[in-house]
Amino acid sequence: MSTTQNIIAHLIELRKRLLNSVLSLLLVFVCLFPWAADLYALLAQPLLAKLPHGGQMIATDVTTPFFVPVKVAMMTAFLITLPYILHQMWSFVAPGLYVHEKRWILPLVISSMVLFICGMAFAYFAVFPMVFGFITASAPAGVAVMTDIDKYLGFVMSMFLAFGVTFQVPVAVVAMVKMGFVSVAKLRLVRRYVIVGAFIAGAILTPPDVVSQFMLAIPLWLLYEAGIWIAVWMTKLPKSSETNVEKS
Repeated sequence: MSTTQNIIAHLIELRKRLLNSVLSLLLVFVCLFPWAADLYALLAQPLLAKLPHGGQMIATDVTTPFFVPVKVAMMTAFLITLPYILHQMWSFVAPGLYVHEKRWILPLVISSMVLFICGMAFAYFAVFPMVFGFITASAPAGVAVMTDIDKYLGFVMSMFLAFGVTFQVPVAVVAMVKMGFVSVAKLRLVRRYVIVGAFIAGAILTPPDVVSQFMLAIPLWLLYEAGIWIAVWMTKLPKSSETNVEKS
């Protein structure tokens, strides 16, 4: 098969994988659409639970009450279909990888997805109640806390992204060691700088209260230590086992 035919075959395969991913996303979104308002109510629950009695959220734009829940439904559909989308991506990329590359790339991809979702869950169940409790308690007397639903969504998504990325630290550490960019000894040597950087990141990415800053910084540090431990374990694996896998 010529080079041109190979390129065309790859493009056709890529189109197929992308089409499958988009169709699955749209299908799940259509199924979730009738419950879009309920999904937003679930997302807003950490704030609503901390508002004073009778407190509520507001919509300051004409189309916001419709489009914001739709955005939440679309994001939820993406999370639900993410494993299938990653499977489609893997099916396209895997044939071009060596056996030993498949052996460690696939676990890293799966771990990355699981850790990102864990980061979002940690933000929702642990961080949001404390942050919103602090914010509502800090409101001056006579000030009613009534957050716009679109701005709330933007805040929540930024926090989800911050904690989701933070929980990728073990994957990043293991990948850097595996690719030879850094050694385990070097990672241990820069530990003190990582701890300082974790608290700086907590101060930048979270609201200005000490509790939420610690709740980002401490998991980041612990996840860094977990990445070092996993990297050490991987480097102690016998070379013969990896060689046998590559020959199989």
